[in-house]
Amino acid sequence: MNAQEHIAEQFEGNRKHLLAVAYRMLGSWSEAEDAVQEAWLRLSLSDSRAIENLGGWLTTVVSRICLDMLRTRKSRREEPVEAHSSHSFMNHPDSDPEQEALLADSVGLAMLVVLGNLNPSERVTFVLHDIFAIPFTEIAAILGKSETAARQLASRARRRVRGDSPEEDKPALAYQRELIEAFLAAARDADFDRLLAVLDPDVVLRDDRQGGELRITHGAQHLAQQVAGRIQASQPALVNGSVGVIVAPGGRLQYVLQYAIRQGKIAEIDLISDSIRISRLDLKLLDN
Repeated sequence: MNAQEHIAEQFEGNRKHLLAVAYRMLGSWSEAEDAVQEAWLRLSLSDSRAIENLGGWLTTVVSRICLDMLRTRKSRREEPVEAHSSHSFMNHPDSDPEQEALLADSVGLAMLVVLGNLNPSERVTFVLHDIFAIPFTEIAAILGKSETAARQLASRARRRVRGDSPEEDKPALAYQRELIEAFLAAARDADFDRLLAVLDPDVVLRDDRQGGELRITHGAQHLAQQVAGRIQASQPALVNGSVGVIVAPGGRLQYVLQYAIRQGKIAEIDLISDSIRISRLDLKLLDN
């Protein structure tokens, strides 16, 4: 085996790890593959004899490539439709289904969507440190910042991911969550009486799944009939600062539910499936 073949074999041994890192940073399987391929090109043009820790070197290179891609995306105000589409990375024709399933389970759809709200430096720092336990000294070198600045980025990213709220907001959020979880449970169980108990009699549902044309449902009775036995694979999340829901059956994001609550009842529901509209939402995780 010559030197080039040996390096290629070592690279292939790191490929799955590099794809996992890149996918968490970019939220797009195709972009993650592009980043890993770029890392291979850079490795092939480098003097591999001077690299002491190939795995660490490749992680650093992939992270810098992803950081550049995120910054370019941000400057163009782009977000990959793939990250918010019902056709997720698991549909990519050339990918490894087993590896993709593992990634889907380990990343979590809600987490991936929320990571999209972080700026590039926050996202890279959070992924490298909180998911892959890479030391801040190495992250600082990747970002071109001080170790203190990297720690501050990680702290800010954690707060944004967790959706930390001021103390005075917590009782209101707790009540919203209790009401919405009761609605979801009743919908899953097709329990009409429990659905009617949490819905305003004049509740309105606005559904954008008809090719951009809103389908509007009026009244608790009609809405209860429409949602009974549905809204599976749902997870509460903060949607623009209020409790809403992310719905992702099979690990594929279908839509986000945004609620308006009045006098202790759900009075309005917006079902948002359009990828561009979803990308404009401020989404954060809720503690279990």
